[in-house]
Amino acid sequence: MILDLMQKITQVTPKMWGDSIVGFGNYHYKYESGREGDWFLTGFSPRKQNLTLYLMSGFDLHQELLEKLGKYKTGKGCLYIKKIADVDFTVLTELIKKSVESLTKK
Repeated sequence: MILDLMQKITQVTPKMWGDSIVGFGNYHYKYESGREGDWFLTGFSPRKQNLTLYLMSGFDLHQELLEKLGKYKTGKGCLYIKKIADVDFTVLTELIKKSVESLTKK
């Protein structure tokens, strides 16, 4: 369900990043420090404790959507949910779309 959604949003075939993350798309980042690299636009990993969604744009720009999402926790670029039923799927869809859009505009 999540993988299909991410593929529909990004319009790219998923690929494995390491042994446990399914990533969609690719973007190049460069920090002010000069450090740079390549990473996926969005990704998913079914971890033991949580379903982990990687929303690489972070969450600062998406506070309004997060307020409507449901039960979750966040890390710097990770959204942790126990099960899909804990969140509003329509809001989750919009959150993923907005995250991908913000990265592809850079």
